[in-house]
Amino acid sequence: MPLALSLYSALLRLARPLLRRKLARRAVQEPAYGQDVAQRFGDYRELPPYQPHPEMPLVWVHAVSLGETRAAAILVRELREQIPALRLLLTHGTATGREEGRKLLLPGDIQVWQPWDDAGAVRSFLRRFRPAIGILMETEMWPGLVAGCQARGIPLMLVNARLNAKSHRGARQLGWLSRPAYGALASVLAQTEPDAVRLRDLGAPVQAVLGNLKFDVHVDEPLQARGRAWRELQSRPVVLLASSREGEEGLWLEALKQKVAPAQAQQAQEAIKKEVSNVQWLVVPRHPQRFDEVQALLAGAGLSVSRRSQWGDTPEAADVWLGDSMGEMHLYYGMAHAALLGGSFAPLGGQNLIEAAACGCPVVMGPHTFNFAQAAEASIEAGAALRAADMADGVAQAVQLAGDPLRQQAMARAATVFAASHRGAARATAQLVAAELEKTEGFVNSCFGTDESLNRFQN
Repeated sequence: MPLALSLYSALLRLARPLLRRKLARRAVQEPAYGQDVAQRFGDYRELPPYQPHPEMPLVWVHAVSLGETRAAAILVRELREQIPALRLLLTHGTATGREEGRKLLLPGDIQVWQPWDDAGAVRSFLRRFRPAIGILMETEMWPGLVAGCQARGIPLMLVNARLNAKSHRGARQLGWLSRPAYGALASVLAQTEPDAVRLRDLGAPVQAVLGNLKFDVHVDEPLQARGRAWRELQSRPVVLLASSREGEEGLWLEALKQKVAPAQAQQAQEAIKKEVSNVQWLVVPRHPQRFDEVQALLAGAGLSVSRRSQWGDTPEAADVWLGDSMGEMHLYYGMAHAALLGGSFAPLGGQNLIEAAACGCPVVMGPHTFNFAQAAEASIEAGAALRAADMADGVAQAVQLAGDPLRQQAMARAATVFAASHRGAARATAQLVAAELEKTEGFVNSCFGTDESLNRFQN
């Protein structure tokens, strides 16, 4: 093993107690982080024995969190079309990703935590499961995993790959570690040409630029229809703060206060309540562990709150609806006349605007959309989205749009057309994954080969 990788692996092994403590702290709010912790360090003794089958290749997909897992779901659907006999090995790093990933499993599939990236955990993971091919989603580069797969002859692909300018600069500064890792990949399928340029600069073997898998999302039409039906029951336009991140709800409340006359500012709660009454607000936090926190923040501002989990056949009347459910974004986009894009009003890069477009919901995004830079600009050019300078500007634009039926309907149609016109990446990606698998000299060798090559990595 190269000296740099040996040092990296040794440092991660020393950091295992820190990871255990971090997981224990997170498990207080999210119990899933306290489950199956041993898997993260390559201990799979609690799992039933894995029985490889020479005619059923084990395809490993790593999707760290919720967004990557939803993109992986689109790809897995196409992979099952291209490789009907595949068995899926699905790994995650977060509890939300793991929960979402359960929906993708069929009998015979396997789901475990992502192994910690030191040599011991990687070695145990690869020996236990022996995947025929590995697929990393979007930005998930782990030098230990890459080196382990290279030593064992397992082709490892980075798909739906993106790399923003900030991450590119950081990777160049750690070139002694990142360049060998990117260079050892079997193939990279980039989202955009700028992504491809940055990835190639790090030595990545970019095979193609295919666009974003998320454009191939299948809209849950029954959920969306229910949302539209609930929207029609309202006397006020509905505006959604979608997938909000920590701090953005506070920015939203401050923006509402700024919209009232200075003479009213002393009565902040009354001022906010008056401004909220102009539309029906729907707030959907990105992370479920924040649902209670956001409710407390809203209640502290003097607003009545109705949670989705407490609704019956229709939403309950309240100043603010709180979307406290998972897997129902298509319902929420169906309910909304316009949406503020979470993650874009704080410097977090923005959440997935493509899903909103596919549901025909116009989006107002803040200044920070570096995670979806090309899609964001393209959606604005297509008339499907608007750009705001800050949260106050975003609130003003969203409220104005929601209250203008003709403009709202035109932007909703533009959003649907925009999303449909960029589809196709999922099928193309699945075809290239299948071709990479077929290139492997009989994936049986990858699954049942000796440990000689892995021993070189270990030593």
